[in-house]
Amino acid sequence: MQNTIAAPHNSFSPLHIAIVAPSGAPLDEDAVLRGLAFLRQLGHQVHSYYQPEEKFQRFAASDQLRVAHFHAAAANPDVDVVIALRGSYGLSRLMPYLDLDLLAQSGKIFVGYSDFTLMHQAMLARGVKSVAGPMLGDFSHIDGVSDYTLQQFSTCLSGNAHRVEFMSQGAPDMQLNGRLWGGNLAMLVHTLGTPYWTQIDDGILFLEDIGEHPYRVERMLLQLHFAGVLDKQKAIILGDFSGYRLAPHDNGYDFAEMLKYVRSILRIPVLSGLPFGHIRDHASLVIGSDAHVRVEDGSVMLHMQYLF
Repeated sequence: MQNTIAAPHNSFSPLHIAIVAPSGAPLDEDAVLRGLAFLRQLGHQVHSYYQPEEKFQRFAASDQLRVAHFHAAAANPDVDVVIALRGSYGLSRLMPYLDLDLLAQSGKIFVGYSDFTLMHQAMLARGVKSVAGPMLGDFSHIDGVSDYTLQQFSTCLSGNAHRVEFMSQGAPDMQLNGRLWGGNLAMLVHTLGTPYWTQIDDGILFLEDIGEHPYRVERMLLQLHFAGVLDKQKAIILGDFSGYRLAPHDNGYDFAEMLKYVRSILRIPVLSGLPFGHIRDHASLVIGSDAHVRVEDGSVMLHMQYLF
């Protein structure tokens, strides 16, 4: 293991944390060790269900083993929180074989984002709150763990209220309430029309993605729009959409132009700038929480209330 990361002063109350890897295999085994060491330096008891020798193709293990690890983490009476090792792809293959009712009734707090959006959808369908928050990879950066990410996660798990503040260019002043839901845009669209789709009406829908050109983001948003999902929301909040490359033939069509078009066809406000997604400094969001949004002069306060 290289470059052990010093634990910051704002560490949160010790927990029993299970690390599961329902999706892709890690790209760096040393990073896994750094992340586990960092959580232990914070005082947490960490139960890792990932075993490097079990890797299968691009996945952290075979489908059967990944299902078994998920069930074992949920059944472990010592575990408080279950955190995904990373995203990428693979949870879709497990959905027909996971005992989702068992997971929902386990009393664990499930944490992750990206591919883990499917688990958030499954828990939301069963009335269980979960956290769109950091994965093990977020605790393993060789140049240091983000104080913002850690503080957000700490605050989120330490009480029954949490807030995120950010700036949103072009957002009108407003106040509104709704249930918070959402996640990775591609994964949400992926489940539309399937048994794993869960929709909240009169909700506040947050979205993020990585490596998707603005036209693809627009196309996925239009699919949700044409399916009648977006007009049933109170607001849409966009997080980070980076990792794409524009081409000369885009001819001025960029994310800002795409956003302008989307705002022009929807009857609900579309905010941008949420610090959430595949970025180093990202917020923790409680899916299923009662949320309040206030916008004044482009400054947004997203306040969440919840009981796990």
